[in-house]
Amino acid sequence: MDSRSKILELFRRCEGNFLSGEEISRSLGVSRTAVWKQIRSLREFGYDIEAVSSKGYRLLKRPDRLVGEDIQTELDTSVVGRKVLCFEELASTNVMACELGEQGEPEGTVVIADRQYAGKGRLGRRWESPSGVNLYASILLRPEIPPWNAPQLTFVSAAATAETIAHMHDLPARVKWPNDVLIDGRKVSGLLNEMSGESERLNYVVLGIGVNVNMEASQFPEGLRNPATSLAMEKGASVSRFDLTCSLLQRLDSLYSLYLTQGFDPIRRRWEACCDLVGQLVEIDQQGRIERGCVRGVDADGALLLEAAAGELVRVLAGDVRLLKRQ
Repeated sequence: MDSRSKILELFRRCEGNFLSGEEISRSLGVSRTAVWKQIRSLREFGYDIEAVSSKGYRLLKRPDRLVGEDIQTELDTSVVGRKVLCFEELASTNVMACELGEQGEPEGTVVIADRQYAGKGRLGRRWESPSGVNLYASILLRPEIPPWNAPQLTFVSAAATAETIAHMHDLPARVKWPNDVLIDGRKVSGLLNEMSGESERLNYVVLGIGVNVNMEASQFPEGLRNPATSLAMEKGASVSRFDLTCSLLQRLDSLYSLYLTQGFDPIRRRWEACCDLVGQLVEIDQQGRIERGCVRGVDADGALLLEAAAGELVRVLAGDVRLLKRQ
C-alpha cells in the first residue's frame, strides 16, 4: 500500500474526524513535509480535504473516480476485492478478467473500467458503455464447485446488485430472470457471467456487472429492445459511483460467503425475494419457440420453473421473459 492509500485508509478509520499531521507522519514513518505533499497530491486528484490549524486534516468528499487502491481501503471483505484493478478504458472488463483468470490471478480480483468500447450483454448483444457515468465491473472467482453449478453464481450477483440498489437508494430494484435488474420495468443493470472449466473441474468464474449509474436519457441509444434507466434518472440526482461500487462489492462478498458455506438454497430465496415474476403468468421467447406458464421459481440449475396450462412443471434454461398478466 503506497503513502496515498495509507492516508486514505487512515481517513476511513477516523470516520470523518480530524487527523493531525503528526499522527499521519508517525503512522506512515515519513516527515510532516512529506505528509503535506501527499495531501496536496490528493487534492489535485479531486479529494476535498479540509485543513485546520491545531486540528489537522479531515476528508470531506471523495472524487467520483474509481481508483483501485481507494476502493480496496474502503472494503472489509473476505474474498471479493482482494485486488482491485481500475482502467480508464477496456474493450470489456469480462475479457480482461478472463485473461487474468488464465494467468492465475487470485480469487477476488476485481476489474473495473471507466469506459468499455466493446462491452457485451447476453446473446452477444452490445452493452452501451459511455465514459465516466456508469459502473462496469467483473469479479474473478475460483469456487470449489462442479462446473454444472456455476450458473448458480448468476443469482449471487443478481441478488447482490438488486439488494444494493434497494438498500442504498430506496429504489424498487427487482430482478428479471435470467440476468437483469429493473426499476419499475426499466433496465438499470445487466449481468453476464462466464466460466472456464473441464468436465469435472471448474477453473474460474467471472461475474460481469454493469450498472447505469449517472447516465442521462440522451445517452441511451435509439431502438433499445427494452426501456432503460439509470439510478440518477430514478432519483433525480447524481449518485456516487465510488459508494455504489464499495457497497456492491461488500454485499457480493457477503452473499458469496453465504453460498460457499450454506449452498444455493439461501441464495435462491434471496433472489426470489427480489423477483416480481414468481406467481405471475409469463411468455418466454426461446429464439422463436414460445413457452407460456406461471412462474414457480428457479431450480438448483438456475432454470426457471414454469407451471404450464396442463399443470406440468417445465424447466426453461434460457430466453426473454415477458409478463402477460399480473395476478
